[in-house]
Amino acid sequence: MIQILFPFSALLQFGIITRADFNKTPEKFDSTANAIIISDIGNTSFEGNNHGDFTLVFKRYIRVKIINKNGFNIGNYSIDLYHDQEDFEKLYSVKGSTFNLEKGVMTETKLDEKSVFTENYNKNLNRKKFSMPAIKEGSIYDLEYIVKSPFYFRLRSWEFQGDFPCLWSEYTVTIPPPFHYVMIAQGDQQFYLNTVKDIFGSYMIKFENGINRSEIVNVSGSSIEHRWAMKNVQALHKEPFTTSFKNYYSKLSFQLNYFQVVTDYYTSERQDYLSTWSSTSKYLLKDEDFGIALDRVNLWMKDELKEITAGASSNDEKARMIYSHVRDNFKTINKEGYSKNSIWTQNSLKDVFNKKEGNVAEINLLLTAMLRHENIHADPLILSTRDHGMASSVYPFIDEYNYVICVAYMGDKLVTLDASEPYNGYGQLPVACYNGWGHIMNQEKPLPLLFSADSVNETKVTSVFITNDEKGIPSGSLKSTFGKSGSFDRREEIKNSSEKSYGEKIRTLKGSNLVIENFRIDSLNKSDYPLSINYDFDLKKLLSGDVCYFDPMMDEGYQTNPFISIERHFPVEIPYKIDDTYLLNMEIPAGYQVDELPKSARVAFNENEGLFEYLIQKSENSIQMKVRLKLNKAIFPMDEYSTLRDFFAYVVKKENEQIVFKKTH
Repeated sequence: MIQILFPFSALLQFGIITRADFNKTPEKFDSTANAIIISDIGNTSFEGNNHGDFTLVFKRYIRVKIINKNGFNIGNYSIDLYHDQEDFEKLYSVKGSTFNLEKGVMTETKLDEKSVFTENYNKNLNRKKFSMPAIKEGSIYDLEYIVKSPFYFRLRSWEFQGDFPCLWSEYTVTIPPPFHYVMIAQGDQQFYLNTVKDIFGSYMIKFENGINRSEIVNVSGSSIEHRWAMKNVQALHKEPFTTSFKNYYSKLSFQLNYFQVVTDYYTSERQDYLSTWSSTSKYLLKDEDFGIALDRVNLWMKDELKEITAGASSNDEKARMIYSHVRDNFKTINKEGYSKNSIWTQNSLKDVFNKKEGNVAEINLLLTAMLRHENIHADPLILSTRDHGMASSVYPFIDEYNYVICVAYMGDKLVTLDASEPYNGYGQLPVACYNGWGHIMNQEKPLPLLFSADSVNETKVTSVFITNDEKGIPSGSLKSTFGKSGSFDRREEIKNSSEKSYGEKIRTLKGSNLVIENFRIDSLNKSDYPLSINYDFDLKKLLSGDVCYFDPMMDEGYQTNPFISIERHFPVEIPYKIDDTYLLNMEIPAGYQVDELPKSARVAFNENEGLFEYLIQKSENSIQMKVRLKLNKAIFPMDEYSTLRDFFAYVVKKENEQIVFKKTH
């Protein structure tokens, strides 16, 4: 049984619940909480095993109180267990009970081991899943379990902070003398405890010698015990324009640096593990589930590549042809037991080539192999997508990476390619990839490459022309041309529905005052080109009285402020820089005159970090308007949030101003 020394000298034990525990509330520091974690205690230690090695032993104990039904999901657990062809992690001693207090009587419902089921997540991960039983509003549950692992590199990280407030979170790691780990702390919460001390450790390791007598070796010496704790940790609440809350959790991560036995009589050879990007690159490129196939001859693709590249007069043309072929003819799959986004392959590149489907890594590693086959210098690059969290810029923590793309070298230019997305143009990446540092895997010279949202400039230009027809009714045309991301999003949406349904969506959004005709989409199937939406319209319902109100932005502007909250606890992380331009050229409706016209305005955001222009003028028979919103960066720190919110409030106000027309007779 796990016993935990809780602050204020209270000793927590599994299943020892009092009526006072049901009165615990989070009002003091998080009144909006749907559940509170009373305590969350983790411990990782090492023990000798019967295979001549060490085993990692991870123990966890957690006590939770449910406040309301919106907190029920905290009772759902998923525990990842790693395995390879030779060994595996195993879950032991899962013990859970839910306690309810009803009419003064406390009941206990135990977790049934039969309700713990296994999901084959991918080639190297199984997931044990279960839910705590009998959860109701006001429930308290205890849970403890143990995971044993033969993999030194799987020293588990610890999150002190998450979606629910936590009264006490503690993690202890005891490391034997041969092991050396790099530890990285994340988040802005202060540790209540942060101690390091030497303790004597003795580990009995048994070597099986078949029919001969087994050999037992005792390894002893000064182990290092690290203990960290936080108390009254606030929950992180979701806010818009945030890449991933994983970036802001207060947590600890570990990476095995090296292994070396040092005694008074003997010093073993040091074994390094992924300590530099150079060694990491060499390791990945020799791995069967990543890059080893890239250096093979791969004759099975010869004939098809000859056909694909027929007529190409340069490496650039060849690369474009190969990229387009893979993008347009291979399907990216994501099914149960098969991870779409992972840096690891689950099938051979030959199988992927023949089946014309694979995960992101398989498709882009295949693209890399095909380019190399045609003597085009290309390498794989690993990165972490926005929803996966930002990878460390200091050290190669492989688990922090979940995406593989291809980098082709065209002279002194690097071209980044992702053939797993059917709507990507040549050299274009999904905005999800712009999330910090990626790393090119190359035997001789691995290179870091920064994928910053500030390097992506998303443009949109909308032009509207309105004239009076022969009956004096205003009619016109609208054309919106989107940037790379806007084009990608619309191609994906249209592909998942249809051009017709997308056109109906636009008609619905524009409302009944605008009669749309001749709706069309340009360059829908040409991913290398910007997509445009065009339609004609009439405004016959506009002229319905002596005074008419007209929205000169045609509902193309901001209707509401995207930044609603008064306060912000995280940086604003827009996926790209914004550059929107709206142009209007309008003939004044016959029989009417302009009674009120919005005023022109020009506002700068933080001097040169952004700009909003609203320029409008009237001549004798027409109105010309140009509106431009431009942000010169995508990431805004918390101390700029209030200014950014006020800036967009002004944008919304101006873009919703109306022109008032009045009858002349």
